[in-house]
Amino acid sequence: MGIIDTHCHLYLEAFDPDRKNVIRSAQTAGVEAILLPNIDLSSIDRMHELCDSCPGFAYPMMGLHPTSVDGGYTAVLKKMEALLQTRDYCAIGEIGIDLYWDKTWLKEQKAAFEEQLIWSIDLDLPVVIHTREAFPEVLDSIHKVGKDKLKGVFHSFSGKESYMKEILQLGNFKLGIGGVVTYKNTKLPQTLANTTAGQIVLETDAPFLPPVPYRGKRNEPLYIIETAAKIASVYNLSFDEIAHITKKNTYELFKKICT
Repeated sequence: MGIIDTHCHLYLEAFDPDRKNVIRSAQTAGVEAILLPNIDLSSIDRMHELCDSCPGFAYPMMGLHPTSVDGGYTAVLKKMEALLQTRDYCAIGEIGIDLYWDKTWLKEQKAAFEEQLIWSIDLDLPVVIHTREAFPEVLDSIHKVGKDKLKGVFHSFSGKESYMKEILQLGNFKLGIGGVVTYKNTKLPQTLANTTAGQIVLETDAPFLPPVPYRGKRNEPLYIIETAAKIASVYNLSFDEIAHITKKNTYELFKKICT
């Protein structure tokens, strides 16, 4: 049963020495597609190149990562919005608000996030949301733009149960679950046990956040197998059942990868 990695930065320099081997290993293990979130203007060409070299396997998103937002964000968004008319993208992402590293550009992050949410409504595309120490701000923007018109994934969901409830109450959002669910001290498995596998999509965020037993190493799409196995144990389901359910969830959101 195939698995889809819904969040992977395989175009980054970390994979330059062995990208083809990484792809081959993932495909051999049953990874049938990877979705690539954009970061900023500098990542676009590399992302496109990878997608063009792997048609039917690698699918691009378009968006401006919150940690790349600064005073010049409007010009950057203008260039990205123009690109949305030039080729198919499976989502608007990776977008959101991140206050962990720096709060300097909060106003600009919020404005950029909301503009990109509007793109997703206009193009009927899902959004892939990055939020770090900014969940209330992200939720406020979603309600402001229109929660009933939006759909997507809260990437790298970390496990706070009150946040999970608010996400699921939005109605059209899934939880993006990656390697953190395998970590010894995480409470994520207990939180997820209070919902169903129907609310989950799988992701790696490679090369970041590798699952056990690969912590400390470069993450890669192949390792999504470990995450899927952990999720299967949370719901007392077989590996194939989790692969089927999460793939169905992915197709429901990311309709561009079905065509």
